[in-house]
Amino acid sequence: MDKTQEFKKIMEELGKLKFNEMYENDFFLTWEKTSDELKATFAVADALRNLRERNISTKIFDSGLGISLFRDNSTRTRFSFASACNLLGLEVQDLDEGKSQIAHGETVRETANMISFMADVIGIRDDKFIGKGDAYMREVSASVKQAFEDGVLDHRPTLVSLQSDMDHPTQSTADILYLINEFGGLENLRGKKVAVTWAYSPSYGKPLSCPQSLITLLPRFGMDVTLAHPEGYDLMPELVDVAGKFAAESGATFKKTYNMAEAFEGADIVIPKSWAPYAAMEKRTNLYAAGDNAGIDALEKELLAQNATHKDWCCTTDLMAKTAHGMDTIYMHPLPADINGVSCEHGEVENEVFDYHRDGLYKEASYKPYAIAAMIFLQKAKDPIATLKALEQGDTPRWFQA
Repeated sequence: MDKTQEFKKIMEELGKLKFNEMYENDFFLTWEKTSDELKATFAVADALRNLRERNISTKIFDSGLGISLFRDNSTRTRFSFASACNLLGLEVQDLDEGKSQIAHGETVRETANMISFMADVIGIRDDKFIGKGDAYMREVSASVKQAFEDGVLDHRPTLVSLQSDMDHPTQSTADILYLINEFGGLENLRGKKVAVTWAYSPSYGKPLSCPQSLITLLPRFGMDVTLAHPEGYDLMPELVDVAGKFAAESGATFKKTYNMAEAFEGADIVIPKSWAPYAAMEKRTNLYAAGDNAGIDALEKELLAQNATHKDWCCTTDLMAKTAHGMDTIYMHPLPADINGVSCEHGEVENEVFDYHRDGLYKEASYKPYAIAAMIFLQKAKDPIATLKALEQGDTPRWFQA
């Protein structure tokens, strides 16, 4: 199928879905969205990619800002947000809290207003502290909504979560887009076995939101998910319950095990990544809130020692041999991975496994700008189908050649 026919098919599929509630609404958690809204996000992402690959401009803004706020380090998500905004015609301004008046006691409401006068979208990553990230994003959202209703702002900027303490919606959306395209359609994901497993890392405090985003999204579309981790490395219990609920609704399975090899057995997709125990992250959050530096240092030593007892939780060639397709089974990671003998002595994955799947991992990452752009597009285009068709018919070159 050529790209023009592919685009037409995407428009036909989009026309079968109900997603009008996404207009002028935020995107915080995938489990707050309906299945149709998620399918629309996947479809719009594919449509935008299709147009760009055909050298057709997808700019729906002549001017405007996308504001980014990163409260944790980022490479892929930072540049993906910038790429997504640029794809739609927005410029990006990063809010550096250390160089702003936030350091002098500026309130969330005041900051939200000051950055929003000509902003169309705000992207926030706030994933380090349990109970804080998602709540902060909602406070920013409520602040700009109130400012719009009070006539302070002439429009209401929408928000996209670039990772919270609970969910990483742009990553999991990029992940499923990669799988949709690898397996030739969303319908072909049904029945695929996925191992979402903990893996050893020589660092501590890695967010729970990555695995939580996977277990709450993949079962919704019929994928059989096994969650594996050592005892004591639990995720948020309410989100484990959400995963089970979605699996039951879709006719899929959701299982838990303390055995990595068991999760890999017969898997079509493996996603081994480190995370910190939920209970420890809660304790860490409270210690930071209390300013207890000695307690934080003690907790770090305790967690690193605990991690070190599980160095055998590593994605090896032997484990890959247990999967459905051996080394050809899809290996995924949000990156950067802790690679044995490369970035660390012992880590999440053997270099041989990582190197074999390097191209696939980079392809997986390439879907994130389109995932974010789709979320913004559906927030801003009142009639997304008509707008996408108009962009195609306009045929404005993204890259002009004489």
